[in-house]
Amino acid sequence: MAGHKILVIDDSKVIRMRVRDMLPDGNFEVLEAKDGAEGLDLIRNERPNLIMLDFLLPKLSGWEVYQELQQQQDLQKIPLVIMSGRKEEVTDKLQEPFEFFEFIEKPFEKHQLQEAIKGAIEKSKRPRVRTDAKSTIPGVDAAEIAELHQKMERMEAEIANLKRTIVQLVTFVKQKL
Repeated sequence: MAGHKILVIDDSKVIRMRVRDMLPDGNFEVLEAKDGAEGLDLIRNERPNLIMLDFLLPKLSGWEVYQELQQQQDLQKIPLVIMSGRKEEVTDKLQEPFEFFEFIEKPFEKHQLQEAIKGAIEKSKRPRVRTDAKSTIPGVDAAEIAELHQKMERMEAEIANLKRTIVQLVTFVKQKL
């Protein structure tokens, strides 16, 4: 029996199989859905530990599935990787930086997929700030807190990128020595 469930929602069987083949070794079960409606049913019934979501899907689009996930706090906490062959389709609906999910552009390589999964898991642990909540700090409203939170998320993303660059540089230097 698998310890974790990974749901891959994509209308292309080739992409679903490719993602399955690229996943790191582990104790998990891979579930597949060929459209957004089937994917949303599996999310509700199976409660996966990770969701790989194509943005362009039949029946319910990836955007519609994403909106449904955002309606329920318990579903918001599931690590999410959004996949698309055209990033602008995603950024038309969701502005960068993506603070609560990872994005991966198709086609992708195994290491890119694995990095996106790691990033999605990290991002899913971040607390969410409600912009409709009242601030507990006198003189500071919730919108200001949300804006500061977004700035902090961008800075964290920049730090993560810098760390990756440093690791690449160290690896390069070691190879040259």
